[in-house]
Amino acid sequence: MTLREYARKRRFGATPEPADDSGAAPSRRPIFVVQLHHASSRHYDFRLEADGVLKSWAVPKGPSLRVGEKRLAVQVEDHPLSYAGFASDIPEGHYGAGHVDVFDHGTWLCDGEPLAAIAAGKLDFVLHGERLNGTWKLVRTALRGKQPQWLLIKRDDAFAADREADDLLQDSPAVAAKRATKATKVTKASKASNAKPTRGQAPAATAAARPRRSDAAWRKRALALEGVRVIARVRQARARS
Repeated sequence: MTLREYARKRRFGATPEPADDSGAAPSRRPIFVVQLHHASSRHYDFRLEADGVLKSWAVPKGPSLRVGEKRLAVQVEDHPLSYAGFASDIPEGHYGAGHVDVFDHGTWLCDGEPLAAIAAGKLDFVLHGERLNGTWKLVRTALRGKQPQWLLIKRDDAFAADREADDLLQDSPAVAAKRATKATKVTKASKASNAKPTRGQAPAATAAARPRRSDAAWRKRALALEGVRVIARVRQARARS
């Protein structure tokens, strides 16, 4: 584990990006984060915690939730764990200049030991995030390039869908929460307006209807007297309240 390359590319103090925190304690459960990076070439940064750092890949088109769809993922330098919460603007003239947003975050689990799987070029894992969930895999290709090139692939499970990262941008957790709250309020208001009085509740203060003389067995009259409602039942010429 080393953050030497990460530090070499940055001028801390001039960029708001976090410095080397290699002494930071690892998370109780390994975290993952996906960041949308509006750099000279817009892409998503996919990061998995392993060995005290964030193993990182740049995914030009972002993750796809379609089963088996392959997305290029170029492995880049390790990032510090504190980068998981980074969302800001990297100034012009600096490495990776542009705006960075957190697209998703959560925890992840690996089949086996993460570093060994990465070294072998095949990583099977499960994500537990707000937008990305379920089983995935990263497979290193034989393509030659300045940096190792992998494929990020969604595996078949209940979380697979005909969607991709850009589609999920509309599903902001904050917006979804506001919509859910609004929907709950509307539902409660609707239920309240349609609610029927239960037995024993006084009827609304309206003019009492004249009882029919034929209703001798059961007569009910609502009287409004100075703001007091009275319910009277008449049975066999005897009034009961």
